[in-house]
Amino acid sequence: MSPLVFTAVLAGACMHAGWNAMVKLRLEPILTMALITAAAGVIALPALAWLGLPRLESWPWLIGSILLHLGYYVALTEAYRRADMGQVYPIARGSAPLLTTLVSVVVLREAVAPLAGLGIALLCGGVGLIALGRGRAAPLRPQALAYAGLTAVMICGYTLVDGIGARVAEDPHAYSAALFVVDGVPLFLFVLWRRGRAALDAMGRVLVPGLIGGLLSLGSYWIAIWAMTVAPIPLVAATRETSVLFAVLISVTILKEPLLATRAAAALLVVAGVATMRLA
Repeated sequence: MSPLVFTAVLAGACMHAGWNAMVKLRLEPILTMALITAAAGVIALPALAWLGLPRLESWPWLIGSILLHLGYYVALTEAYRRADMGQVYPIARGSAPLLTTLVSVVVLREAVAPLAGLGIALLCGGVGLIALGRGRAAPLRPQALAYAGLTAVMICGYTLVDGIGARVAEDPHAYSAALFVVDGVPLFLFVLWRRGRAALDAMGRVLVPGLIGGLLSLGSYWIAIWAMTVAPIPLVAATRETSVLFAVLISVTILKEPLLATRAAAALLVVAGVATMRLA
């Protein structure tokens, strides 16, 4: 990755941690997720009108991504219902780049230098170690662990699908705009079907944070999709997971979750992994 792409992906990682933190604030997670995805879709509408639809060949990938994202939203919110953000987020995000790297190298034949591979392993190890620290936090229940693992599989799936889809589209910006606009509909309709007017009333009370979350979500993943068209998918996926550092900071300072020595030490592994990838 060039310095520009690397810096952009780091900025996207910070945005990603920000909107994930909002899923744990002031509202039931599934409703917050629906609000954020719908807000991102509305914000992306002008861009789609300006850029136009992506190439027809990319639409099978786009549809696959939407289905995988829907599974991701449900799995993540169910995990957040059962455990702290500081435990769920690192497991889900730390496992995903390892899966993505394996599939990218074996199936897509993406080239990853040995030193870059070491950096990815260090980063993922640090991310996983963050989740292992318990301290005063409640033990991670099997159901929460299962949903976190399912979330990782979904992340791997949509990352690869969107990386390929944006390349097929030959325009990552048109692809991203179409993805966010269409992706904002299914989950929003689902919660309306299940909750009715009560869901609208609840989301209306946190409309401004929801719009901010939508903007952060849009910026974070738009950057990632663009980056995957100009850099190897495994490196982009791994660098994006530095978001766990920002997530730990948010979980401690805003969500008042316990600060654990294990997680602090694991942050050094994440930094070492990122530095190793940059050296590669």
